[in-house]
Amino acid sequence: QVYMVESGGGSVQAGGSLRLSCAASVLTYRWYCMAWFRQAPGKEREGVASIASDGSRKYADSVKGRFTISKDNAEKSLYLEMNSLKPEDPAMYYCAVADVIAWCPDLRRRDDYYGWGQGAQVTVSS
Repeated sequence: QVYMVESGGGSVQAGGSLRLSCAASVLTYRWYCMAWFRQAPGKEREGVASIASDGSRKYADSVKGRFTISKDNAEKSLYLEMNSLKPEDPAMYYCAVADVIAWCPDLRRRDDYYGWGQGAQVTVSS
């Protein structure tokens, strides 16, 4: 079973920055694809960014150039650096894992991901 614990959410003004963290319990963490998703009220959960075991990254078009996903294998931690936050970015942010090695499923295939934690709330004021 996989346990994910997100942290680092908060409230910032538009244009500001936040860094989210996710602690994962996956034993063979270094082999898994890890990702961030977000869900705003009344909307479906959407993929934000993923990172494969080889370090290759994918981003949703809406966050490219602003968000950076990274991970620390030794600490079994996943991060999301969010810069230039916009009023459309507020949501509950979740980390998740895909049970594949060396690549990541398309971020639109959220059913391929699992291990959702309680989420980290991000609020952006204009």
